[in-house]
Amino acid sequence: MKLTLKVWRQKNAQTKGRLETYVLDSVSKDSSFLEMLDILNEQLIADGEVPIAFDHDCREGICGACSLTINGIPHGPDRATTACQLHMRRFKDGETITIEPWRAKPFPVIKDLVTDRSAFDDIMQAGGFITARTGSAIDANEIAIPKDDSDYAMDAAACIGCGACVAACKNASAMLFTSAKVAHLNSLPQGKPEKDRRVLAMVGAMDEAGFGSCTNYGECSAVCPKEISLDMIAQMNRDYLTAKVKTFFSQKSA
Repeated sequence: MKLTLKVWRQKNAQTKGRLETYVLDSVSKDSSFLEMLDILNEQLIADGEVPIAFDHDCREGICGACSLTINGIPHGPDRATTACQLHMRRFKDGETITIEPWRAKPFPVIKDLVTDRSAFDDIMQAGGFITARTGSAIDANEIAIPKDDSDYAMDAAACIGCGACVAACKNASAMLFTSAKVAHLNSLPQGKPEKDRRVLAMVGAMDEAGFGSCTNYGECSAVCPKEISLDMIAQMNRDYLTAKVKTFFSQKSA
């Protein structure tokens, strides 16, 4: 395959970025998208140019590091697929492909295609934990959990924190990510004691980081590689409202 690549190049967070055009010949249709970028970097290094910086780790669709906007779509054209699991057979010979970083104020560009997603870490640190000691796996398994609850928690836990939901949302909302993390713990017995405190803290951290609000367009779920449902957002909104009401009356009665 012969491809024309328009890649976002940006030296650092302080400089302005631009799209640079590169041409690649003899790209195997069986190679992954990141392998194609590896080939491009090898070509750049051979020509004495600076290689393109991009995030990657497991390359198995698990870690969420491969944060690329491909032809305007986070992770590319295939649904429920991370950029690292996208293959070049999905594109046509001679096609022009535009590759950009996530576009969101809370995700500033560090270099080229690499963005700072530490705002997600701040949300997790605010409430993505439990303080109750659960003991070993055997002790934890002694707690009976209804299958519907365990399935729901597992669906929420599937979120890999890649940030595609934020990149796809016109408001740069992190509601899908935050709601998945809240739902994961709030739906299990071990997380119930801190349910109210958790949802208030995580939503507060999300707002403080500068993420926008949700207007229910659904782009976030559409590009999510793990297909996290919008139902998670609805559940978090209910939990948040309940926690706010409880807090109000507890302060009023104090």
